Amino acid sequence: WRSMRWRDGESTMRIPRFAPSRTVLIVALLVAAALTTAAWLGLQPPSPAEPAFPLAEATPAPATAPAGPPWRYGRADARFTVVEYADLECPFCRAYFAVLKRWIDAHPDVSWQWHHLPLPLHEPAASADARLVECVGEAGGQAAFWQAAEWVYTHTRGDGQGLPEGLRYPDLTPAAQQCLDSDRPDALIRAQSASAAQEGIKVTPTLRLQDRQSGKTLLLHGPVEGDALLSAIDLLAASAAAEPASKEMPAESLGDMPR
Repeated sequence: WRSMRWRDGESTMRIPRFAPSRTVLIVALLVAAALTTAAWLGLQPPSPAEPAFPLAEATPAPATAPAGPPWRYGRADARFTVVEYADLECPFCRAYFAVLKRWIDAHPDVSWQWHHLPLPLHEPAASADARLVECVGEAGGQAAFWQAAEWVYTHTRGDGQGLPEGLRYPDLTPAAQQCLDSDRPDALIRAQSASAAQEGIKVTPTLRLQDRQSGKTLLLHGPVEGDALLSAIDLLAASAAAEPASKEMPAESLGDMPR
């Protein structure tokens, strides 16, 4: 079927040509039509009823604390809670506020709960500050409370001197002002102060670390560093099955921040 000849010193190959039969032409036309149809279908957008990709399941939003006191920062379903007994005129509490907030942000299994403890040596400014943040929180919810507490710590002169004369909380809502004109915040602040006194807590800041799973607690005095808080959590979790329901631990055994 193939023949070879030499031309001008080069070899060339001759291949005989065959005329395709009628049947072959028909089959080729059918194949070309099928390929064209498949290509056209592949260019069509998917039907809305059948998305091209399966829909991903929605990720549940982080749990948040319900509105109203007790004021909590962090996940509502966190196993551990740091209850801070604090005075808004206390300089140590003011320095610790941002430190503890950053630490809670980095540890989602721990939430932060506020407990008012205005000290007698800081009155009446301490209770006035507490009334303000309570009413802002009552009107605006959890986030508004913590924002107000941060604002007070930023602007107060501290040590019982209170806020500068004439300085008012920005964007104080009518609902918050109505609360300030009532005695609602006073009753709550007095109740929390009395509760702290019954527990023998007289200084600020004091921390009560709670394990919501076992119900056990540790009482920590002073602004405790993050590593010491982690050690306290480990101790609380390890002793959950063997210790009494409540145990007080002096902060000196865990380490305090410099005062």
